[in-house]
Amino acid sequence: TLLWETLGKQFVEYEQVAPFLIPEEQQRRLLEFLPLFLKAWEQSAGVIVFPNLQLLASEVSNLLTKEIKRNLNGKPAEEARLALEQLLKQKGEAGDGHLLLKAVYLLSQTDLRTMWNIIGSGLPAALMQCLYLFFTVPLKKTSDDRETSEDDAQTQEMLVKIMLNMYKEEQGIEELLAADKLQSLIIATSSLWDQCSDSWKVPTGCVLRTISKAQTKNSIVYLQAVDCIKIAVQNLFTLADTLPAFDVCEAASIVLCFVKDSYPVSSALLTEFENNDGYQLLLKILLRCEGLQQNEGNPYLDEILDMLTCLTTCGKTELKVSGNIVHPQLPHFDFERTQSSGMTVKNLQPFQVLQSIFQRSNDQHLCGRILSAIGTIWAWDRVNFFLLEWTLQPINQFTDIIHFKPHPVQVQFFRLVESIVLDLSYVPHEILKKVQYLIKENIVPFCTLTALQCLLSMTQKDLLFSDIFRDSGLLGLLLALLRKEAKILRKSAGTHLPNPKEGTEKELNVVMLEMVAALTARSVRNTVVLKDYGMVPYIKIFLDDECYRSATLSILEQLSVINYEEYMSIIIGALCSSTQWELHLKLDLLKSLLRVLESPKSHSAFRTCSGFNGLLSLLSDMEGALQDPPSGQWAAVGQNCKLELVFCALQGITAALHLDPVNSTFFQRNGLFEKMAEDLGSLGCFWTEGEKQIPVSLEKTRTLSEFLDAAFCSSQPLPEWLKNCIWILNFLDHMVKGTLHRESYFKERKPEMEEARDDEEAPQAQEEHPVPFKRPGNKLPASAYMLWGNPEEKLEMRDCTIVHPGAVCVMVRLLPRLYKEGYAQLSQEIQCALVDHIQSLVKSEKSRQVMCECGLLSTVITSCQDAFCSDRHPLHLPLTRVFEKLASQAVEPHVLR
Repeated sequence: TLLWETLGKQFVEYEQVAPFLIPEEQQRRLLEFLPLFLKAWEQSAGVIVFPNLQLLASEVSNLLTKEIKRNLNGKPAEEARLALEQLLKQKGEAGDGHLLLKAVYLLSQTDLRTMWNIIGSGLPAALMQCLYLFFTVPLKKTSDDRETSEDDAQTQEMLVKIMLNMYKEEQGIEELLAADKLQSLIIATSSLWDQCSDSWKVPTGCVLRTISKAQTKNSIVYLQAVDCIKIAVQNLFTLADTLPAFDVCEAASIVLCFVKDSYPVSSALLTEFENNDGYQLLLKILLRCEGLQQNEGNPYLDEILDMLTCLTTCGKTELKVSGNIVHPQLPHFDFERTQSSGMTVKNLQPFQVLQSIFQRSNDQHLCGRILSAIGTIWAWDRVNFFLLEWTLQPINQFTDIIHFKPHPVQVQFFRLVESIVLDLSYVPHEILKKVQYLIKENIVPFCTLTALQCLLSMTQKDLLFSDIFRDSGLLGLLLALLRKEAKILRKSAGTHLPNPKEGTEKELNVVMLEMVAALTARSVRNTVVLKDYGMVPYIKIFLDDECYRSATLSILEQLSVINYEEYMSIIIGALCSSTQWELHLKLDLLKSLLRVLESPKSHSAFRTCSGFNGLLSLLSDMEGALQDPPSGQWAAVGQNCKLELVFCALQGITAALHLDPVNSTFFQRNGLFEKMAEDLGSLGCFWTEGEKQIPVSLEKTRTLSEFLDAAFCSSQPLPEWLKNCIWILNFLDHMVKGTLHRESYFKERKPEMEEARDDEEAPQAQEEHPVPFKRPGNKLPASAYMLWGNPEEKLEMRDCTIVHPGAVCVMVRLLPRLYKEGYAQLSQEIQCALVDHIQSLVKSEKSRQVMCECGLLSTVITSCQDAFCSDRHPLHLPLTRVFEKLASQAVEPHVLR
């Protein structure tokens, strides 16, 4: 603060005596003052406390302007250029010029009033003369000059920054015109680019772009009067034949900036550009960029493309077009109510340049940028799509040649086509016909694949496309292609020949199946077409390949809507004919079956197609799968996969029994619950030895809820065989309550675009235990805890409705098998916990009556003879209590006997 006060007093003294001093003395005093001023500035971090900053700016700017003019006066270009460089040098006798430049540089960053004082000194015109000389007259560097390159860079930075600050103001532009050097500099960029100073090309472009953005009516009249744009275009035509494309883009982008930025003020420069073949020039320049590796990193190429895009909205009159809207259209589309935002296409010539480049170039970057430009134009105003498509038809024409373009361009193009439907809610029937023809011809498989994915996305948006693509013949075309592929698959099945379809072609088959699945979804008519084409036998061939399976099952599930029996015979047949180790196939079939069984109408077909026996035979095939430790081929199968297979089989049975008394009676009377108990007991985690279990005395007992917690949440987990048993009891308890088919414990598997990966099962086998679905850590979901009830809840709150009493019989049959040698006490404890749980299930009179009717009383006696024969057996007392409860409901004497 003290330093600023001292400087303030010194400058006031200077103001008072300056009018009476000769110019040389006045200049000397000012130059003596400036070093102190700059020092104060640096020490105060740019915070100025100065009484008359504007006057100081005027004095310094006037002196700098005077020095520049003195050094330029009457000298040839090269000599003048050298004199300027000496004037602005940081060191040497000419250091005063650098001092003035630095002072103006700092003052130009203060406030607008100070900037106006700088502009009023005539400095804008003087610096434009400097820039012209620096740009057009390159000096040959010597070894001595290299030492000052860093100083030169600092000088250049200050000079350019001052110009940018001045020329962004309208007042600065008006002052600039007095020098008559602006048009000379613009023309020099278009004619002498290859001869100019390399170090000044970027700064010159930066300054000219700033001037372009601040153009005024007077500056436009000035440029028009000297035919600046006309001459520049003519010069660029010459440069375009000789210079590298990168350099021509840089020079042309500067000229185009003046054309584009001037339009909001006046259309004069745009008219001059158009009348002198400006668009043909840009087309010539851009086509020269074809195939250049540096295209992607060329900011000037991108700038030209962006300015061309902007010029499409530069026109005096609105385009008026009346297109023929082809129906059907999406329900919410109404062209008459399409509101314009004002950013509509009014000038087709620049768009024709973009369109011509796309049609004539196969350069990935060029074509991609043009597609992005089209998307931008559509985003400005949705009317633009119709204005362009009903006049120049770019998308329609691009569809004919898109298969010649690089793959990324094809992907981008079809996303653009897709956006017509998804974003504009319009169905472009003519374009879709051409896309469909492209699919039919299949000239480039990748292009066909991308096109079909585009149509698939549309089909999934609205059911209307199911009718459109059926009536257009696309559905029939896809069915014919799939029939052909199915025959190839059938011929190669069971042979050692390599898969005939790999990579893009295989993925194309996947998308064709997905498309047929989308077309038949919710469309009975399309499903009937598929059936009438005799496609069902061919579609089911695709089940064997995992990457085709998901879409194939979707098609078959839609078939079930018109014929449940046919669907059930296919799925149950595939389950029964699958080999023991086609586990992923079985899982996918079971999950599909479960989705169809959600409809009660499917239950009868499931029963008549031997669905119950099919699922139970699947469990039979898993004999020894859950043995601990695993043995044989089961050792290579992940624990999750094995348990999920058991889970899905039980889910399917539960779903088929749900609210279906006919199926329930069938299952009960045919002894299938007993068969289920036998199959579950053979899985390997339950005891199967013939020797009697040795009763032990229990020091402590745990509830099943506590066992559940110990199995999955404790730091001391239970043995693997017991965990597996608890999982199965878990499933059975949900089955008792009729809710198993609505549960989800296992993560969905996502099939990849490769063959089934058997080697991935080995790492899974090392997992400790499957983790229930969507739960952190190893905790079971809340629904699993609810199986056994919270031990803190009152006993009466744990009573529940028994939907499938036969499942309780299964639990009782498995009760004596909850045993493993070496774990006598733990086995006894889990048995007691299960008996306690069964006792809670038959607590109410209604539940006891239901259980007696399904034969639980005799099941308890026959399955647990050892416990009844010995009153010392730990299960004797709890089983006797269960027996007594059930016997109280058995009103007929022969039942008691």
